[in-house]
Amino acid sequence: MEAGLPVQAQPAQKLVNVLVSPNHSDWQYKIGEEASFNVQVLRYGGLLENVTIDYELGPEFFPVTEKKEVVLKEGRITLKASMKEAGLLRCRVVARVDGKAYEGMAAALYEGEKIRPVSGEPGDFDSFWANAIAAAREMPLNPTKVLLPEKSTATQEVYEVSFQNTGFSRIYGILIVPRKPGKYPAILQVPGAGIRPYNGANYGDEVISLEIGIHGIPVTWQPTAYYTLAGGALNGYWGFSKNNKDQFYYKRVYTGCVRAVDFIFSLPEFDGRTIGVTGGSQGGALSIVTAGLDPRIRFLAPIHPALCDLGGFLKKRAGGWPHFFRDSNPESGEVETLSYYDVVNFARRIQVPGLYTWGLNDVTCPPTSMYAAYNVITAPKELSLYTDTGHWTYPEQQAALSQWLKKQCGK
Repeated sequence: MEAGLPVQAQPAQKLVNVLVSPNHSDWQYKIGEEASFNVQVLRYGGLLENVTIDYELGPEFFPVTEKKEVVLKEGRITLKASMKEAGLLRCRVVARVDGKAYEGMAAALYEGEKIRPVSGEPGDFDSFWANAIAAAREMPLNPTKVLLPEKSTATQEVYEVSFQNTGFSRIYGILIVPRKPGKYPAILQVPGAGIRPYNGANYGDEVISLEIGIHGIPVTWQPTAYYTLAGGALNGYWGFSKNNKDQFYYKRVYTGCVRAVDFIFSLPEFDGRTIGVTGGSQGGALSIVTAGLDPRIRFLAPIHPALCDLGGFLKKRAGGWPHFFRDSNPESGEVETLSYYDVVNFARRIQVPGLYTWGLNDVTCPPTSMYAAYNVITAPKELSLYTDTGHWTYPEQQAALSQWLKKQCGK
C-alpha cells in the first residue's frame, strides 16, 4: 500500500493549451497595483493564429470585465486589471477551436493576509457544540471490527470498523494497525465530498490510520451501491436541513469526527497522545472542524478546505463550497444555521500546529474563502501555496504533506 493522502490527479494535457501568466512570478500584488496577464493560445507548442477567445477579469465569481468573441490574430493578448481591497483577481480565458472550448486561468492575489471573514459567529457557538458532543457520547462506542485479509500485509492488519455516533447513527471506516507489538501515533483521515468506498490511508508500518466515511453506511460495498445513493437518497446531502441548526446534515458529521477520535483513543495500540487529522476539500474542512472541536488533536494538515466563510456570496464575495447563496437567496433560518457550521468559526479555536495547502486556480473552494479561515488561526501555521493548482494537487505536494504528517508523528 502507498502513502495515505487522498489522490487528486492533475488534469490531463489537452491538444490546445490556453496559458495565462501573471507578470509576478509569485502571483502576489499590493493593493492598487496593476496586474498584467499574458495570454497565449498554443497548439503543438506554437501560437494559434486567428483564434477566438472569451475572457473574464475581476474578483473571483464577480468579474468586472467580460468580453466575448475576441479574435487574437497572433494567438496572444495582454490583459490588465487591479483591486482596491484585499482579495483574489481572477483572469479566465476560454478559447474556441474547431467547435471545442479550452480554458485557462490565473489569478493575482492582493495581500491575501489581509482577507477577513464576512460570516458571523453565534454567541452560543461553544455551548451548542459542547452539548452536541455530549449528546453523542451518551451512547457507548459499541465498536465493531472486521479483519480484511485481502488488504492486510505482513506488517499491517487492515479492518473495516464501525462505532456509535449520535442517536442510532454509526460511523464506518478503514483502520490500519501495525502488526508489530507496541504503542503508535495515529492519523485520522477525513473524507472529501461524495459517496464512495474507501481503502484506508497508509502512513507506514509505525503509524495507526483511520479513514472514515461520514454517511453512516459501510465503506466496503460494491461501487454501484454508492452510485445509486449518490444519485438518489444522498444526492445533495450537503444541503439537507440547512435552515435548521439541530437537523442540518453536517451536525452528525461533525460529531462523528470527534467520535472517531474517541475510537482511536480506545485502541490498545494507540500511544494515548500523538494524533493528527488530514483531508482534502470537504476533508480539509473536517480537519479544521475536528481540531477546533477536540483539544486531543495535536496537529492537522488540511488540503484546500471547503465550507469556509459560507456567507461570502451575500457580501458579493466568493464563499466556500458548496457555494450557498451564489444563485439563490437564503431561506428562513439558513444564515443562522450555517454560522454554526462555518469552518471559519472552528479555525478560530485551533490551538495546535497546522500545515495548510491550496492553489489560486481553485474554483471549487475559492481561495478568498480559504484565506478568510486561515487568517483567523492564531496557532502555529504554515501555508504551502501551489499557485497554479485548481481543485487538485501535485504528487510533490502530496508527498510534502505526508512527510510533514510523519514528522509530527515522530517518524
